[in-house]
Amino acid sequence: MSIDPSHALMTQTRMGLRVALEVSVGFTAALHAGAVVPFLGPLFAAQFLLSSARPAPFAKTVGAALVILVAGTAMMLLTALLGDRPVPFLLLLGLTYFVCFAVQSTGKGGPAIFLVLVVAIIAPLFGILNNELAGSILSILVTGVLSGTGLMWFAHALLPEPHGPDDEEIKAVDRPPALMRALANTVILLASVVICLTSDNLTAAAVIPITVASLLGQLDVASSARTAFGVVLVNLLGGLLASLAYVLLSLRPSLFTIFVIVLTTALVLGGRAASRSADAKMYAGALTIFLIIFGLGVSPLPGSAGEAFATRIVYVGGALFYALLLAAVLWPRASDTNGSSLKVTRTAE
Repeated sequence: MSIDPSHALMTQTRMGLRVALEVSVGFTAALHAGAVVPFLGPLFAAQFLLSSARPAPFAKTVGAALVILVAGTAMMLLTALLGDRPVPFLLLLGLTYFVCFAVQSTGKGGPAIFLVLVVAIIAPLFGILNNELAGSILSILVTGVLSGTGLMWFAHALLPEPHGPDDEEIKAVDRPPALMRALANTVILLASVVICLTSDNLTAAAVIPITVASLLGQLDVASSARTAFGVVLVNLLGGLLASLAYVLLSLRPSLFTIFVIVLTTALVLGGRAASRSADAKMYAGALTIFLIIFGLGVSPLPGSAGEAFATRIVYVGGALFYALLLAAVLWPRASDTNGSSLKVTRTAE
């Protein structure tokens, strides 16, 4: 069945509007409530909303939330038990990353896999580098998961997706896990975490590994070096927009200004991320980076003062090029045989 282009455009528009609304409302509400990590809930919700034009089934939503919460609890226990024993701690942390990347390479797991990676980065870093937050990591994660799920349903309640005869569902083709690429990604991400664990800068620790994890999910160096460089530039755009947003906020600091800034940025990046073009994933990554950097700049986290904003952009740029270069070196050359490129098929409902 052919798909009406106007219907596809309206579906993309509604999805982009949902992302923009939940990001701006969730981000502003989290700041107003004094959330320590205000970007976490909107980030979770954006991942859920961009994975499908329709709301996830209740059972799937609960399942994804439970997976994230279990991962957070496991990471907290791992940090508490082995945080002062670096060798076993890093081995188990690396095993967690490897499993996530292996599942991600099969095209399964949806946004939950990336969110588990985010949790597996944030929990150990906060637990080791910030004693004040060590005891509240679980509550931060629970709040993020619950608020992200609530924001997803709120956005769909405001802008429901109508059923129609030409609706379509995008499904990833099953493919075998690319274990060598997953191993290379694990080495790249774990090395960035180790670098941050040896630093006292909590801002760097929060930005660098998440940026690396986000980029590794987008890159395909083997297919086109020019495209890979474009991925880096689009992601860096998210950091530059966050810097511009902070400058604008400093001119008129208020929650309303934050809402307008985040809404405008999310309309631009979220609208592109909601499309079915090849670069949609890049703009989703740029939105992720914008939320993290801008969120850290306005959050009450220690070490997140605005004067470090320029340095934070440098961290993001360094993380992007670090991931690109190491992926080019470590990724197996025969990656195409492992099904590295994401292929989709459309089936009419």
